[in-house]
Amino acid sequence: MDSSALADLAVSGQINCLCDQKFFSELAKEASDIAGCFSSRVRHLLNLHEHKIKRFITFVSQCFQNPQQATEQECRMLIEYVIMNALAIRKILKKYDKVHRSANGRKFKSKMLSEHIEVLQSPWLIELGAFSMFSEPNGGRNDEPLNPFSCDLSSTEPKMTLMLPDRVKLEYNLLCPICLELVFKPYALGCGHLFCKSCACSAASVLIFEGPKAARAGSKCPVCREAGVYGNAVHMIELSLLLKKHCKEYWKERAAEEGAEISRQTKMYWDMQSKYMIGY
Repeated sequence: MDSSALADLAVSGQINCLCDQKFFSELAKEASDIAGCFSSRVRHLLNLHEHKIKRFITFVSQCFQNPQQATEQECRMLIEYVIMNALAIRKILKKYDKVHRSANGRKFKSKMLSEHIEVLQSPWLIELGAFSMFSEPNGGRNDEPLNPFSCDLSSTEPKMTLMLPDRVKLEYNLLCPICLELVFKPYALGCGHLFCKSCACSAASVLIFEGPKAARAGSKCPVCREAGVYGNAVHMIELSLLLKKHCKEYWKERAAEEGAEISRQTKMYWDMQSKYMIGY
């Protein structure tokens, strides 16, 4: 091969590299925008659900629509939104690898996970799934769309499952990796890992009543060791309500244990504060 052919190949390779960079840069921005829009809308929806008076006033102003029905409809729309967009990105990456005979699409999926823009792994999706299951009427109704979320809390590995099209299943582990029990008053750290509130606090060396967000800025996830994940931890309120509903006895036992531990920690904290103020 002569030098001109080699030069042409080098130029072609550089062009392809630049095209790849632009393609994946644009796709990363799109995925980030989708994740940001989704989390924002879920937070707004669940905030309305939590503050019933505010929710009532908001929806009454919208043509006197039934607040509960409107909330459930918004929940279904968000689930459809996240599934549609996540599958579209996956198909684009699969097609890209097939056309270009590369593994860059698979590498990009790993990058999405590490940068927390893979919307199917968002803790807000787990919250939305918990809300959708908690809101279901007893036994359900045949005329309602099938909920793609389900949970199995009776096994040794409790989990929530999201059923995607083509029988693809995503499973979210609900076992705390520290105490190895069903997560109690769960928090999701910035990396996405779920912990009991008390376990997350213990790992970060903060008191339970202070909460995980009181952890030092550099505190690391006990599982993946990513630093700085406590500041943006998500309190999984809807998941907590769902688990409390289905595991009443377990919840009661854990609540008593945590209450006793909080009392012990509070007494110890104020004893130390008193000694500091008095000077001995």
